[in-house]
Amino acid sequence: MEYSRWVIEVGTYVGEESSASFNHTHFLSHSSNYFDENVLYKLLICDCGLSRTIFPNTLEYLLLSVIHGLLNGECSPEIRLLGCAVLASPCKDDKMIKPCRSTCEALRKDCSHAFEAIEMAWPYFLDCDRFFASNREGCFDPLAGMKEQAMSSLSPEEPSTIIQFTYTSNAQMYSLLKRTAAKCAQISHVYSIGRSTEGRDLLVIEFTNNPGQHELLEPEIKLVGNMHGNEVLGRQLLLYLAQYLCSEYTLGNQRIQTIINTTRIHILASMNPDGYELAAAEGHLLNGWTNGRTNAQNIDLNRNFPDLTSVFYRNRRSRHYRIDHIPIPDAYWFGKVAPETYAVMKWIRSLPFVQSASLHGGELVVSYPFDFSRHPQEERMFSPTPDEQSFKQLARTYADSHATMSNNDTDRCGASFYRTRGIINGALWYSFAGGMSDFNYLHTNCLEITVELGCDKFPSEAELYPEWKRNKEALLSFFESVHRGIKGVVKDVDGNGLKGATVSVRGIRKDVTTAEDGDYWRLLNPGTHILTATAKGYSRVTKRVHLPHNMNKAGRVDFVLIPVEPDIDDHLFPTVDTWDRFDPYNQFERYSEPGAREEGIERQEKPWWWTYFSQSGMSPPHWLLRSV
Repeated sequence: MEYSRWVIEVGTYVGEESSASFNHTHFLSHSSNYFDENVLYKLLICDCGLSRTIFPNTLEYLLLSVIHGLLNGECSPEIRLLGCAVLASPCKDDKMIKPCRSTCEALRKDCSHAFEAIEMAWPYFLDCDRFFASNREGCFDPLAGMKEQAMSSLSPEEPSTIIQFTYTSNAQMYSLLKRTAAKCAQISHVYSIGRSTEGRDLLVIEFTNNPGQHELLEPEIKLVGNMHGNEVLGRQLLLYLAQYLCSEYTLGNQRIQTIINTTRIHILASMNPDGYELAAAEGHLLNGWTNGRTNAQNIDLNRNFPDLTSVFYRNRRSRHYRIDHIPIPDAYWFGKVAPETYAVMKWIRSLPFVQSASLHGGELVVSYPFDFSRHPQEERMFSPTPDEQSFKQLARTYADSHATMSNNDTDRCGASFYRTRGIINGALWYSFAGGMSDFNYLHTNCLEITVELGCDKFPSEAELYPEWKRNKEALLSFFESVHRGIKGVVKDVDGNGLKGATVSVRGIRKDVTTAEDGDYWRLLNPGTHILTATAKGYSRVTKRVHLPHNMNKAGRVDFVLIPVEPDIDDHLFPTVDTWDRFDPYNQFERYSEPGAREEGIERQEKPWWWTYFSQSGMSPPHWLLRSV
């Protein structure tokens, strides 16, 4: 058979056998060189309810057969019905009836974001101008029956967010994040902060009313999941959270709109996609306590950050040594730095994050810095930061908003956190060096807590929805908690913002520095505080501030600094500038694995779905690739 299209009587086979139903087995026995039986049988009739149609090239049918999975259920079955209407158009009086152009244009407008999310071009056979007709020319609406059914089943209740509570592969995660960002392009976009050891993207989704840039006085907050690849619940919760924020903002949820309009949120659902790949291959029933925990280099990412806590302990009694914004020791770069760690460090340094949470599994508790004991020989020793009270309040916010974390009768996985109502100082729990939370605090302005979501690191899918219900309010409350304490702008006498100025609080030996435009944020609990702002070559300005208990937003405290002669200390102790030294000897490139990185880049030249079509035995569908 050399033809690519055949006329087929759907319902009655015209040939040796005649029956009430189409005998697909007989037809396939004469065409086995051209088609896979399962694919053809699913697509031959195409659920269009037609009695006579034309059968086209099979690659288009193959696309329609898998479109539901490719788009993760979005715009399906609409795309399939529309495709069938073109590829298997109905006939009347031996004349083909085209589907309506208005239907095609409406569907393309609603679904183009889903194709963009998986880097797939809009299929050529759904070209609204070429293969569809206007109402005046005479056409039919292939979605008419579906629309009628939808109208008849409409509920008087208000629309709500729908989330599929299942596990997602890495490819599905990337698709979901891109699709979510495209769907809510006015408040969201995705960006990559780097690649894993095996070349997988470390993809972040951002939510704000002006995506892609920092706004003056708008605090930045981040959530990180799946740092340990086998601790998967946090990864799933963050994916659900991204969908929830997008949907609820669109539906007019006032609380969500307020959060997004006043906060810049960054979500890294998986910091260790390579480890997840290993853990997911075993599944939740077989996965052990450690399989997939580390990255592909067998590095524990939460032990791989610079140990700045030891530097802090050594120098905390020196009057001239800063104990905030501690630079990364040059010696660190001569060890093995994971590409995931490197990417996250650059990310942390690039944005003025105010607070953060890293989601883990294995316990039910919120821990906060320091994670490394002030006496290294002590495995469990209370080791507070200068911001102990702010950290406790931050941890308390999540634990108290969680459905069960702060309950005294909650199962604690064998530990005893019920006495502290679900929060604990990290080093008092168990001490370790090189953690991400300590690094955030000592190298930047950011206060990060660690949220242990439960005893089971890899729960069954049946537990995903209950866990979402337990954690949703805690996640939203955590976002809202960034709007406390004080914020403001440090300016010169001409009104220009001063980058890198310091704002200190009397009694708390940890300063914060101003961002690019001179704005700053300082998490503080209610009470009276003495603030001082200063910058190189400028005067010091001190203000007394009272924060009442009933404040529901950060207080605004601005400073105007006057130029003065530089302090002699600026010449004697110029340690601050070394903060800018990041991998000064390019050691990371030396220790990275170029082969794996190049393979990852090569793999990304074609979308993840390309192999499915290119290995189908037919000509690869280059028409599905988006033009650059």
